[in-house]
Amino acid sequence: MERWLGRFAELFYAALRIVAGALFACHGAQKLFGVFGEKATTPLMVAGGIIELVGGTLIAVGLITGFAAFVSSGQMAFAYFNFHAHGSFWPIQNHGELAVLYCFVFLFMAARGSGPISLDAALGRGGRKRR
Repeated sequence: MERWLGRFAELFYAALRIVAGALFACHGAQKLFGVFGEKATTPLMVAGGIIELVGGTLIAVGLITGFAAFVSSGQMAFAYFNFHAHGSFWPIQNHGELAVLYCFVFLFMAARGSGPISLDAALGRGGRKRR
Protein backbone atom coordinates (compact mmCIF):
# COMPACT_ATOMS: atom_id res chain seq x y z
CA MET A 1 0.00 0.00 0.00
CA GLU A 2 1.34 3.40 -0.98
CA ARG A 3 1.96 5.68 1.96
CA TRP A 4 0.15 9.00 1.88
CA LEU A 5 3.29 11.02 1.10
CA GLY A 6 5.30 8.12 -0.32
CA ARG A 7 5.32 9.54 -3.82
CA PHE A 8 7.34 12.49 -2.48
CA ALA A 9 9.92 10.32 -0.69
CA GLU A 10 12.82 11.24 -3.00
CA LEU A 11 12.03 14.95 -2.72
CA PHE A 12 11.80 14.76 1.08
CA TYR A 13 15.04 12.79 1.26
CA ALA A 14 16.78 15.42 -0.86
CA ALA A 15 15.40 18.16 1.42
CA LEU A 16 16.66 16.28 4.50
CA ARG A 17 20.08 15.78 2.91
CA ILE A 18 20.37 19.42 1.84
CA VAL A 19 19.20 20.92 5.14
CA ALA A 20 21.19 18.57 7.39
CA GLY A 21 24.32 19.00 5.26
CA ALA A 22 24.03 22.79 5.15
CA LEU A 23 23.49 23.06 8.90
CA PHE A 24 26.42 20.73 9.53
CA ALA A 25 28.60 22.87 7.24
CA CYS A 26 27.57 25.93 9.29
CA HIS A 27 28.98 24.23 12.40
CA GLY A 28 32.25 23.77 10.50
CA ALA A 29 32.27 27.41 9.38
CA GLN A 30 31.73 28.44 12.99
CA LYS A 31 34.70 26.42 14.19
CA LEU A 32 37.05 27.37 11.35
CA PHE A 33 36.16 31.00 10.66
CA GLY A 34 34.31 32.20 13.74
CA VAL A 35 31.08 32.89 11.85
CA PHE A 36 27.89 32.18 13.82
CA GLY A 37 29.87 32.04 17.08
CA GLU A 38 33.24 31.24 18.54
CA LYS A 39 36.21 29.94 16.59
CA ALA A 40 37.84 26.58 17.45
CA THR A 41 40.77 26.84 19.84
CA THR A 42 42.23 23.32 19.77
CA PRO A 43 43.61 21.16 16.96
CA LEU A 44 40.89 18.57 17.65
CA MET A 45 38.17 21.18 17.19
CA VAL A 46 39.83 22.44 13.98
CA ALA A 47 39.87 18.87 12.64
CA GLY A 48 36.19 18.58 13.55
CA GLY A 49 35.49 21.86 11.81
CA ILE A 50 37.14 20.64 8.61
CA ILE A 51 35.08 17.44 8.65
CA GLU A 52 31.91 19.43 9.32
CA LEU A 53 32.51 22.05 6.63
CA VAL A 54 33.69 19.69 3.90
CA GLY A 55 31.41 16.79 4.85
CA GLY A 56 28.36 19.00 5.27
CA THR A 57 28.94 20.67 1.92
CA LEU A 58 29.38 17.32 0.14
CA ILE A 59 26.25 15.95 1.79
CA ALA A 60 24.21 19.06 0.94
CA VAL A 61 25.09 19.00 -2.76
CA GLY A 62 24.86 15.21 -2.97
CA LEU A 63 28.44 14.49 -4.01
CA ILE A 64 29.95 11.24 -2.62
CA THR A 65 27.29 11.46 0.07
CA GLY A 66 27.78 7.88 1.27
CA PHE A 67 31.44 8.45 2.11
CA ALA A 68 30.97 11.99 3.47
CA ALA A 69 28.01 10.94 5.62
CA PHE A 70 29.87 7.91 7.00
CA VAL A 71 32.84 10.05 8.07
CA SER A 72 30.50 12.72 9.48
CA SER A 73 28.51 10.10 11.39
CA GLY A 74 31.71 8.78 12.93
CA GLN A 75 32.79 12.28 13.88
CA MET A 76 29.47 12.86 15.64
CA ALA A 77 29.78 9.58 17.53
CA PHE A 78 33.31 10.58 18.57
CA ALA A 79 32.09 14.04 19.62
CA TYR A 80 29.25 12.55 21.66
CA PHE A 81 31.43 10.12 23.59
CA ASN A 82 34.29 12.60 24.09
CA PHE A 83 32.35 15.74 24.96
CA HIS A 84 28.87 14.74 26.15
CA ALA A 85 28.55 11.17 27.46
CA HIS A 86 30.65 11.78 30.57
CA GLY A 87 28.00 14.21 31.89
CA SER A 88 25.16 11.70 31.96
CA PHE A 89 23.94 8.60 30.14
CA TRP A 90 20.95 10.42 28.60
CA PRO A 91 21.61 12.80 25.68
CA ILE A 92 18.88 15.17 26.84
CA GLN A 93 20.73 15.61 30.14
CA ASN A 94 24.26 15.88 28.74
CA HIS A 95 23.26 18.20 25.85
CA GLY A 96 24.38 15.65 23.27
CA GLU A 97 21.06 15.13 21.49
CA LEU A 98 22.18 17.09 18.40
CA ALA A 99 25.33 14.96 18.09
CA VAL A 100 23.26 11.77 18.42
CA LEU A 101 20.70 12.95 15.89
CA TYR A 102 23.37 13.99 13.35
CA CYS A 103 25.14 10.66 13.92
CA PHE A 104 22.09 8.57 13.06
CA VAL A 105 20.81 10.80 10.25
CA PHE A 106 24.24 10.65 8.62
CA LEU A 107 24.45 6.90 9.18
CA PHE A 108 21.15 6.55 7.32
CA MET A 109 22.48 8.75 4.52
CA ALA A 110 25.67 6.69 4.34
CA ALA A 111 23.52 3.63 3.67
CA ARG A 112 21.08 5.43 1.36
CA GLY A 113 23.56 7.40 -0.76
CA SER A 114 23.03 10.64 -2.62
CA GLY A 115 19.66 9.87 -4.16
CA PRO A 116 18.30 10.88 -7.56
CA ILE A 117 18.14 14.60 -6.72
CA SER A 118 21.86 15.18 -6.27
CA LEU A 119 25.06 16.21 -7.97
CA ASP A 120 26.06 12.53 -8.14
CA ALA A 121 22.88 11.77 -10.11
CA ALA A 122 23.46 14.77 -12.39
CA LEU A 123 26.98 13.51 -13.09
CA GLY A 124 25.66 10.02 -13.79
CA ARG A 125 27.44 8.51 -10.77
CA GLY A 126 24.56 6.86 -8.99
CA GLY A 127 21.42 8.27 -7.51
CA ARG A 128 19.31 5.53 -9.08
CA LYS A 129 15.80 5.26 -7.74
CA ARG A 130 15.38 2.41 -5.27
CA ARG A 131 12.43 0.05 -5.18
